[in-house]
Parts: sequence; structure tokens; C-alpha cells
Amino acid sequence: MNSETIKVLFDTDIGSDIDDAVALAYLLAQPRCDLLGITTVSGRPTERAKLASAICKTAGANIPIIPGYEDRLDGPTRQPNVPQTSVLPSWAHDTEFSNQDAVDFMAETIRNNPHEVVLLAVGPMTNVARLFERYPESAGLLKTLHMMIGRFTDDPVLPVSEWNAHCDPTATHVIYTTETTQHTSLGLDVTHQVVMDSHQVQEHFQHPLLKPVYEMSEVWFSARDELRFHDPLAAVTLFDESICEYEQGLAIVKRSDDRSDGETVWSPDAKGPHRVGVTVDTARFFDSYFGVFS
Repeated sequence: MNSETIKVLFDTDIGSDIDDAVALAYLLAQPRCDLLGITTVSGRPTERAKLASAICKTAGANIPIIPGYEDRLDGPTRQPNVPQTSVLPSWAHDTEFSNQDAVDFMAETIRNNPHEVVLLAVGPMTNVARLFERYPESAGLLKTLHMMIGRFTDDPVLPVSEWNAHCDPTATHVIYTTETTQHTSLGLDVTHQVVMDSHQVQEHFQHPLLKPVYEMSEVWFSARDELRFHDPLAAVTLFDESICEYEQGLAIVKRSDDRSDGETVWSPDAKGPHRVGVTVDTARFFDSYFGVFS
């Protein structure tokens, strides 16, 4: 079994969909994860940082948390609300954070750990695109860019434009036109298949570290019946690559004036610069995810 420790920067829009919190809890419980820092992105990034802080404090972990950018590169945020903040009165959390710019923090961390850092990005790509634009050398200094973003098949059930891509299409374009050592996307095609209903979540989220996440999930389930493990799949596959099968190719980003804005168009190519997940072993995923909490 691989025992390599992986240095991770986690860029997240925690607080909207519950799955970011589920992913963060996993990273904190995973003994092979050296979590170097958390940056938040999208509407009300400081409130999102507070939620990340609540989960870190529950884990007894002192992780740098830096609020990042709110608006997309070319317009106002498409994700202004942070519904999970309703649980904050129940959990200890920091209310003030470093004034350091999130992109500067990311660049400094990558520069101090050349070719060792996995940038795990599971929200709109605003912070990551700004990083690549302001510090072009940072992309080549990463070990891996690993993301939950995109939709790479023509599944008629799924939105044409995956939500993270739609929330900042210009940033998504930057991500797919920047060369990195390894560029991996877990798209909606595979993450949509990893799902639990509210009763299964209640049964499985009993570990102390998952308690604040479970309370956040109650907010989530007030409006829907299922939790899809979009971001956790991106996190877990860093440590157990056999969960997914992958395909190389080229992704380009299409713009439009409607909800399709940010569509990722996929062309398989064995020599392409991008790698996407194409299948997922859901049973193995759940074994790997919950295994770190046993």
C-alpha cells in the first residue's frame, strides 16, 4: 500500500454545496495528507473561511485559512449565498483571518515546496486562474493540478455546463490553457454517480470529525434528498487513484449567454494535455473515504 505523504493546497467554495465540507473532513482525517493551507473562493469568502475553520478546530488542526476572491474574473459572483453559515453559532471558529492575499499565499507555498504541492481545487477557478496569471511560473512548480470541474460526456441528464465551470468560465478557460505537470479533472460525469441519501448520511457521519459536517448537511437536506460526493471524489482519488479510470485529451471552454456558459468540450487524444476521470468504482470510493474515520 502506498504510504507517500502528499502536500495539498485546498481551494474551496465551502458553504454552498455540502460536499466541500465532506472533502475537507476527509483531508483532515487522511494520515497521508499534509494540508498546507486552505483558500476560499466565490461569494462571501470570509464566511466560507469561518466554516473551514470550524471543521479544522473540530479536528484540532491549525491550518492556514486565507479568504480569496469573491467575484469571477469578468463579472460579479454567480454564487453569492453561503447557506451553511447557519450552523456557525454551534461550533468554535475563527472570525478573523490573515490579510495576506490568497493568491500570494498560494504562490509562496508552491515556491517553498517546488514540484511537491498538489493544488486541489473544488470551486470556481477564480483563485487558481489569478495565481497562473500573476505568477506564471507557479503552474510548472506544481506537482499536480487536481480539480472537480467540468462535464466531459453528452449525458442528457446533466447540465451542459458544470457549476464550478459556470461560476467563472473565464477562469476555467485559463485553467485549460495553462500547461501544468499533471492536469486532472473529475467531472460531473463521474462525481454524479457517487451518492447517498439523507438516511445513509445520518448513519455514516457519526465520527466526531464529521459532526459539524453532519449539521451542515441538515441545512443541505432541507431542500433536497441526496448528497453527491463531487468534491470528496476529487480528494480521495489523490490517495487512491484506482477508484477511477482516466482518459487523456483536450478540453476547451465554450462561452454563451445562458446557463450553458462554461461548457467543457472534450476531445480524447492519447497525447492531450488534460486527463479526466471516465469511470468510478463507487464501492471502493466509499471504502476509501470512510476508512480514514475508522
